Formats: sequence, structure tokens, C-alpha cells
Amino acid sequence: MANYKLILEYDGTNYNGFQIQTNGVTIQGLLEASLSKIAKTEVKLTAAGRTDAGVHALNQVVNFHAQLSIPVERLPLALNSLLPKDIRVKDAQIVDDSFHARYDAVEKTYLYRIRQGAVESAFERNYCWWIKQDLDWDLMAVAGQTLVGTQDFAGFAASGSSVKTTVRTIKNFTLTRVIQGGDLRFTADGFLYNMVRNMVGTLVEIGLGKRPAADIQRIIAAGDRRQAGITAPARGLFLEQVVYHNYLTGC
Repeated sequence: MANYKLILEYDGTNYNGFQIQTNGVTIQGLLEASLSKIAKTEVKLTAAGRTDAGVHALNQVVNFHAQLSIPVERLPLALNSLLPKDIRVKDAQIVDDSFHARYDAVEKTYLYRIRQGAVESAFERNYCWWIKQDLDWDLMAVAGQTLVGTQDFAGFAASGSSVKTTVRTIKNFTLTRVIQGGDLRFTADGFLYNMVRNMVGTLVEIGLGKRPAADIQRIIAAGDRRQAGITAPARGLFLEQVVYHNYLTGC
């Protein structure tokens, strides 16, 4: 029995998130069903990140243990023939038996796309947060830098989250201006539930002039989710890259 690592991308628009659920169609459910069909036995997988409903991935990483008769280089083609076209397996490898897609990840990068204009794009509507008002991008960029570092991000975690610690290290934040908007990237050793979307929502409120840039540090100091901004829509969020000790996934 071998340990397989897959890299996949997906459009999360039509799914109830990645993680398998009793009700609703999920990416994990479809992927496990396809793998089980190929393996001719039940296959369970582990993912680097459990994205929510409507969230997308450019380079999601999963691993599973199975005994397959198909050569590993043909596995993406076999899986893609069974999966919906909005889920694509990009690469498959046999890795060390101890490899764990979630626990071995040392760094993740999430991309959040914001677009602007008087009329929302028919093509972008599922892949960004469309904001009609003007934003102060420079102020948002400055405020975003205060998120960088090892800090207690309880104030940006979803209410009711239960984790051992809410301390995380954001290693890098960038805001890149693009035509009709901006791309926000957050790289960290890990993220709390809804942390990225709550940070984006707060930065947008700063960009709209609804709160000062100094509020970022106030929210961190208070550790109170109610002090932070709104939760940005899921549709603008992409899991962009996962890094492991021996290699990175995505670029």
C-alpha cells in the first residue's frame, strides 16, 4: 500500500465546501468516490485545507493510502475522467509513507480578489468581491502590514471557534493593484476559521473610510471578533499555495 499525494484545483461555487458532509455535495466526497472506484475499495483522504462553501483552490494538496494497479502518472487522467470539470487533478506522486497533507504543511498562502466598477462583471461574479465604491488601496496596504508577525488573532477568528491556540504567524502580506481592483495575499504558518475573510472585511472597511487603520492593532489587542469588520464573501477566496519542508506546491 502506497501513500499518494495529489495536487488539485477547483471552482468551489457549486459545492458545500471541501470537507465531506452528510448533506450536500462536497469536493472531498466526489474525490473519495472517484478514488474508491479506481481502487475498488473505500479510500479516505486528508487535505491541506478544508475550504468553505464557495471558496476556490488553485493548489489544494491531499494524500491517501491505497493499493492501485494504475501507474501513478496516469492517475490524474483517470480521476479527471470521473470528476466534474470544475474539479481537476493536476499532479499525482507517491510520497513517503509518513507524509500528511495537513500536519506536514509549514506554510499556506491565500489569495483574495477584489474587483470594482459600477456594473458587476458577469464573468467575475463568482471569483471576487465586487465593490462599487472607491477604496483607499494605499491605506489598506499600510493597515495590512500591521497584521504581519506572530500575534494572537482571536479577534479575527470566527465566533465560537475552538482551537488550542489562536496565535498564528503571518509571514507576508501583499496588496497588488490590478485592472479594476486589487489582489490581497496572506502567507502564514496556519489560519484560523474565517480568519482571512474577516481580515479582508476589516481592511475593506478601512479602505472605505469606515474605520481607521489603527483598528487592526486594537482588534488584535481586544481579541474580540465583534470588534472586527464584516466577513468578506467566500467567492473571492482562493487557496493558492501550500509549502512543505521538502517542496512547495504551487507558484
